[in-house]
Amino acid sequence: MKSISKQQVVQSVDKNLDQVYQVSTMVSLLDGIYDGDFYMSEIKEHGDFGIGTFNQLDGELIGFDGEFYRLRSDGKAYPVQGSDCSPFCSLTFFRPDIYHEIKQRMTLEEFEEEMKRVMPSENLFYAIRMDGVFKKVKTRTVELQEKPYVPMVEAVKSQPIFDFNDIKGTIVGFWTPQYAHGIAVSGFHLHFIDEERNAGGHVFDYEIEECKVQISQKLNMNLRLPNTKDFFKADLSSHDLVAGIEATEGNPE
Repeated sequence: MKSISKQQVVQSVDKNLDQVYQVSTMVSLLDGIYDGDFYMSEIKEHGDFGIGTFNQLDGELIGFDGEFYRLRSDGKAYPVQGSDCSPFCSLTFFRPDIYHEIKQRMTLEEFEEEMKRVMPSENLFYAIRMDGVFKKVKTRTVELQEKPYVPMVEAVKSQPIFDFNDIKGTIVGFWTPQYAHGIAVSGFHLHFIDEERNAGGHVFDYEIEECKVQISQKLNMNLRLPNTKDFFKADLSSHDLVAGIEATEGNPE
């Protein structure tokens, strides 16, 4: 048996810390591939931070500090169980490289422009965490879907919308470069949970009162594709990515 040196082990760990571990692709969700084979019992091997969804689109995944929650369409947050399964998620080990503090009211658009000035390059991947007070946060969570599944642009038409006002909480997510659009959501893709860990969802809009921002830069992406019949048979080449992702991830107004 070939031995593994201490140096090799360290290099392996460092590589894992420097990557986004991506389960499936956003274009798969657009196509209605809502059942995956990635179990939450595996999650700690690949990250202590992340976002995503669950089989049958039954809730939004949010995690940080090694604690993960399912944000369901009833507006409530539930601790993730090891038997929960995901068709799509992005995970990483969050180790901040950049710290930035927002001390004035700032809209989503203003904040995104601020982050683009702070980030060294828009061509890298970043995990982003925002802890603070928000004047408003607007979220959605798609309701559980039943087979035969409709495409995601249809599924989101009945999604519950939640408005949080003057609330403390945490927004987490990722910046994905434009060239990876379709694998993930290019630009900022964010989820929210309140300070009490009771409620949240996928973020459409927000206005910051004040918050502390931490950014973890990533130079690698590890893409894990589903080993399922639905994924194997899917036609993933016929979608208008820009229109589809805007309809499912953007502001419904």
